[in-house]
Amino acid sequence: MHFYIGFLLPIHMKINVIKKSLTGFLPLFILMVLSGCEKKYQAPDHYAVDLFKDERQQGTAYIMNEEECFDGSELVIASSEVKLADSSKGRGKNFFLYKVRSGKVLKTIRDSVADYPFMFLSDQRLKLKNDSIYLYLKKLEGFRFIAPERNLKYQWLKAAPVYSVKKDK
Repeated sequence: MHFYIGFLLPIHMKINVIKKSLTGFLPLFILMVLSGCEKKYQAPDHYAVDLFKDERQQGTAYIMNEEECFDGSELVIASSEVKLADSSKGRGKNFFLYKVRSGKVLKTIRDSVADYPFMFLSDQRLKLKNDSIYLYLKKLEGFRFIAPERNLKYQWLKAAPVYSVKKDK
């Protein structure tokens, strides 16, 4: 009977020891390698093709000039008595209600006379000025629950900014 220790083992015994340690270690090593690999097929942005990259302009909004606003509106009023009456900020979709106390009708498609005071709705907060401004309005679309309650018929033209009335000399 021979007692061999460590490196003094016969070769056939060393091979058996190596086989037993590889059978436990090899599957763990393969799992570590596979889990560490980056899987590009799971990242669709890597392979996405942007067909409209030249046409996309992020962060820029189209602003209409005065002629486009006038042509696109159903009702244009010059008024200096416009005030913010109410807003829904923080209560769902943001919209703002403005009250017009008086003004001069410059263009109309639907009504020949505007009854004052009246209210209109805007999706954005308008930068009202102290002097007279042009109000570019169109027929109210949507908001069927609030329209009868507040007697709303018009809303602000979407891409229109606030323009001041120019005094002709």
